[in-house]
Amino acid sequence: MAKAPANSKSSKKQNTSFEESLWDSANKLRGSVESSEYKHIVLSLIFLKFISDKFEAHRQALIDDGKAQFIDMVPFYAQSNVFYLSEEARWSTLIKHSKQDDIALKIDTALHSIEKNNKSLAGALPDNYFSRLGLESSKLAALLDTINNIDTYMTGGKNDCHLSEEDLVGRVYEYFLGKFAASEGKGGGEFYTPKSVVALLAEMLEPYKGKIYDPCCGSGGMFVQSIKFVNSHNGNQKEVSIYGQEYTSATYKLAKMNLAIRGINGNLGDVAGDTFFKDQHPDLKADYIMANPPFNQKQWRADNELVDDPRWAGYTVPPTGNANYAWILHILSKLSESGTAGFVLANGSMSSNTSGEGKIRQEIIDNDHVDCMIALPGQLFYTTQIPVCLWFLTKNKAEDKTRGYRNRKGETLFIDARQMGTMASRIHKELTPDDLAKIAGTYHAWRGETQDGSGTLAQYEDVAGYCKAASLADIQNNDYVLTPGRYVGAADIEDDGIPFEDKMRKLSQTLYRQMKEAETLDRTIRQNLEVLGYGE
Repeated sequence: MAKAPANSKSSKKQNTSFEESLWDSANKLRGSVESSEYKHIVLSLIFLKFISDKFEAHRQALIDDGKAQFIDMVPFYAQSNVFYLSEEARWSTLIKHSKQDDIALKIDTALHSIEKNNKSLAGALPDNYFSRLGLESSKLAALLDTINNIDTYMTGGKNDCHLSEEDLVGRVYEYFLGKFAASEGKGGGEFYTPKSVVALLAEMLEPYKGKIYDPCCGSGGMFVQSIKFVNSHNGNQKEVSIYGQEYTSATYKLAKMNLAIRGINGNLGDVAGDTFFKDQHPDLKADYIMANPPFNQKQWRADNELVDDPRWAGYTVPPTGNANYAWILHILSKLSESGTAGFVLANGSMSSNTSGEGKIRQEIIDNDHVDCMIALPGQLFYTTQIPVCLWFLTKNKAEDKTRGYRNRKGETLFIDARQMGTMASRIHKELTPDDLAKIAGTYHAWRGETQDGSGTLAQYEDVAGYCKAASLADIQNNDYVLTPGRYVGAADIEDDGIPFEDKMRKLSQTLYRQMKEAETLDRTIRQNLEVLGYGE
């Protein structure tokens, strides 16, 4: 890899800004290409650059180990989770020919060759995309040069931050996904869930071991965050199995590339497909489900379709006009007997009675499957300004001594987090690490999980205005509405020590002064109107 420039700024500066620098450089080259199209160009090239670097390093290692005769044999790369690249598919080849007019065709050929030689990438890469889109050759060449500069940042990152190549390229990929989602607005929601929301789901569910499933996985952010959680808590990534499905073909490809960059093996189905009509994991029972289904999806089925589907056996059939409760029942049907699901939905799902939704919610509550409900602050999503919430479902609230869970039967935790979060930009808010720790900590304390390995159950207390452990009777008395604000009450107002009479005297004086000022302003306005000939 290239060495960092001699006049480079501090490593801290580089490590906090190099993604933005790359983004600015790449975005200037977009020209007339729409963001929704351009993201596939940029992200595909980042992916191509990364797997090529991995290939070249492994190829050199084989040569250094005296195994030069094996350097063109695919199995000697696959066994180390490295993708084999033929000559025309290598980044060095593309850089060598980047100034030629047929560079778009060469990139398409490279991507086709990679899929042909690596079965696990089947359907993951754009098909003849660069030739069809028609980006100017000069801009494509400049974009190749920009992405080639990732080398510089990697060198500084490895020496100064102790980050792996996967971490750095993954960071670039994730940053670009977020920026594209922000620039596309509503359309960005098809492939991206805000990082802090995904992190909260992972911290709540703690997916250490077992099967993780996302029925509408977008670009795979839930899986990436789950693996980050496992690694950050010294878990074993090999003890986690990934299952997912994505409806949109282009987004399905983004997800497969996103996982491949991080060396995550996942089963996303053979092709992109509708989860309701082409369930590619029909027999799956997952230990953890994390999802961000499309909000208020309309006309997801016809009146006579999926009426007798086994996924809603025992429940009222979800209405055709809104898929929220179809997603809820699908998720519930995929849970193992000891599994837990956490997912994002529009706030309306907590109280709607339209077309039988209230009846389904009552059935789920009466079956004691609602573990926790969280009201989130606004402005977390790039794609919508409507308020959203988190649902957590489980099939078993019984005591589990192996995991330290107390008996929570007949009880649901409500958390009102609407006042949390910090503005990351003029229009976008993020949950801070402290916010995540507080919310997740409240949930784990309520479940009774041991915090120090001593076997002593964590202590939970209701906090007015923030959290409440409600009984089934409480929920029934609130007409089966699951909005946290109904249960947590109002926060206690701190006594500032000023007597009520003193406060009233001061407020009254302020009011009288303002009333006098208003009278003076009224007289002045009347005089000005009379001067202009508009008097009474």
